[in-house]
Amino acid sequence: MALIEVKIPKLSESISEATLLNWHKKEGELVVRNENLIDIETDKVILELPAPQDGIINKIIITDGSIVTSNQVIALIDTDISKLSSKTEIKNKKDIKNLNTIVMPSAKKILSDNNLEISKINNGTGKDGRIIKEDVLKVLSSIKNINEEKQEKYKPYLDSISIKNNSRLEECVPMSRLRLCIAERLLQSQANSAILTTFNEINMQSIIDLRLKYKDKFEKEHNVKLGFMSFFVKAVVSALKQYPIINASVDGNNIIYHKYYDIGIAISSSRGLVVPILRNADTMSIADIEKKINEFINKAQDNKLLPEEMSGGTFTISNGGVFGSMLSTPIINPPQSAILGVHAIKKRVIVENNNVVIRPINYFALSYDHRIIDGREAVLSLMVIKKNLEDPYCLLLDL
Repeated sequence: MALIEVKIPKLSESISEATLLNWHKKEGELVVRNENLIDIETDKVILELPAPQDGIINKIIITDGSIVTSNQVIALIDTDISKLSSKTEIKNKKDIKNLNTIVMPSAKKILSDNNLEISKINNGTGKDGRIIKEDVLKVLSSIKNINEEKQEKYKPYLDSISIKNNSRLEECVPMSRLRLCIAERLLQSQANSAILTTFNEINMQSIIDLRLKYKDKFEKEHNVKLGFMSFFVKAVVSALKQYPIINASVDGNNIIYHKYYDIGIAISSSRGLVVPILRNADTMSIADIEKKINEFINKAQDNKLLPEEMSGGTFTISNGGVFGSMLSTPIINPPQSAILGVHAIKKRVIVENNNVVIRPINYFALSYDHRIIDGREAVLSLMVIKKNLEDPYCLLLDL
């Protein structure tokens, strides 16, 4: 017997502990190197823990739902090659490839908890046909109509949602670590910051015209679509350079002025809101920004964002407009001191050169910590963003 330890990987400095979600293997089962053994949830991301070598699960030391820390041993694998069947190993690898490419971690957990076979899910509605949590829940929600034998099989799920004569349904689920972290940080922000919000309206016609003119050439040249967010980032960086206090943070009785521009981009994922960081955004081109944001979106959908990709940040942009939001007062992401809320573009009747015209208007909201940022700096920085977006050629020429 040749036993090796399966350990929790080193977590980042900002993460002290994590939660084991669900084992994908049982004791005595064959595993293949790099096969995902278990999903690990931190307050920022879900990590997959791959098998370090081919072997057989000898012992599972730490079970589902347990709290773990860096380098903690959670299982033992017997790597005695004489016990492994090459034929079984090859088949297993095929199954693993199929499973990992179509089933998201949250969906895997529900499948495992309820002994539901993947074959019961006809089509995944996630990206590239991936099976997501909602696909599994849709199947489970119809279980009340199946025969008694199957009802017993899925009793754990039915018990968790049934109340009073089955005439009304509720589901009680614990908050994920990410949701708990979001709740804690938002309460912290509200309690420890003097948050005030200033608004302005942006005429998006020039940006829209620019995109329409160059979007095809841009995509052909850079292999990425030309969106709005790269212009927002550029406009924000320009404003932060002119008003450094917007890019600062509070540390006790001190103000920390950051001489770099790490812009957080709020992205919705199946687990909740995540905010990956564009490092040194002032040095990035429009194409660089679009490519990085596209990479972040794909990683967020697949729960592949790394903790270091979401740590830090000096300013955040939150685009609720993609969901149709017309106006909001975004909450600051501590320890930052300001956040920009972007909303849906709608045609509005406005006065332009004493003429009544229809233009695509976007309402921008800048929330700021009034402890260190005065209304003057907040309003003027938002005016810089407005100027840059309404005249993007000056923005691109650094004028």
